[in-house]
Parts: sequence; C-alpha cells; structure tokens
Amino acid sequence: MPRFVYSSLIPAPVEKVFAFHERPDALERLTPPFAPVQVIRKEGGLAPGAIVELEVPIGPFRKRWLARHTEYEKNRLFADVQDEGPFRRWIHHHRFEPLGPNETRLTDEIDFSLPGGPLIDLLGGWFARLQLRRMFRYRHEATRRAIEQGL
Repeated sequence: MPRFVYSSLIPAPVEKVFAFHERPDALERLTPPFAPVQVIRKEGGLAPGAIVELEVPIGPFRKRWLARHTEYEKNRLFADVQDEGPFRRWIHHHRFEPLGPNETRLTDEIDFSLPGGPLIDLLGGWFARLQLRRMFRYRHEATRRAIEQGL
C-alpha cells in the first residue's frame, strides 16, 4: 500500500498548532483553491466517531467522501479513515510534536490505496503522492500563516 508523509516546522507552541486544527472552520481554511472541496457536514469535532462528509472534484465529476475520526490525543494526534470516497483505502494520521516551547513539528502520514488494486497503486501511486505533496504543502503553509496572524 502506498504511503505519503509530509512534515514541516511551525514556529509556535504545540498547543496553538493543535488548537488551530480544532477550530470549527479549520478544514475550510486548509482547503486549497486548486482543489475546491465542498464541506457537506461535520459532526463531533476531532474526537473518535466524529464524521466529515465532503464532495471532492474528480475530473469533471464530484465524488462523496465520508471520513470518520478514529483516534484523538490532545496536542499529540488525531486520525481519520475513509468510509466512502475516491480511494480504495485511506488512513490519515495528523501528528503534532513539540520541539521546544515555540516550535512544533506537524506531520501528516497517509496510508492509501487507489481504486483498481495493487497494479494501479504501483503505476499511479507516484502521481497521487505528487498531488498530496502539493495539497499538504499548502495546508502546512496555511496553518503557519493562520497562527502567525493569531487566527
């Protein structure tokens, strides 16, 4: 199964970085303009059992994406899995590591599988990783900007 990891340093205490992700509007703030995701519903915040339902663009079509939160440790991590959506499998861990009083390592780890099975993973996994890298570079920068602006 392909794996994607993106990590960056955010010049802020881990509590601030995590709190930003707990904001009710965090997902909207983290959505890049080049991947216009529509949030249909959110229930339960980041706690296990919380639900996020999205519509995502797939070429000229839109696909429903239903994700369920499975893990939560305040100021350390939260995780979600795809119950329905564009991937065959999707497990996403958001990790927060304090590196000092004013620095946090933010890491997104995603284990995924594309529709079509292992051969498609082998042939298309590299392209999916490129798209994910673009998305998470944007998200990490949006996190940094929001925290610097006190939002």
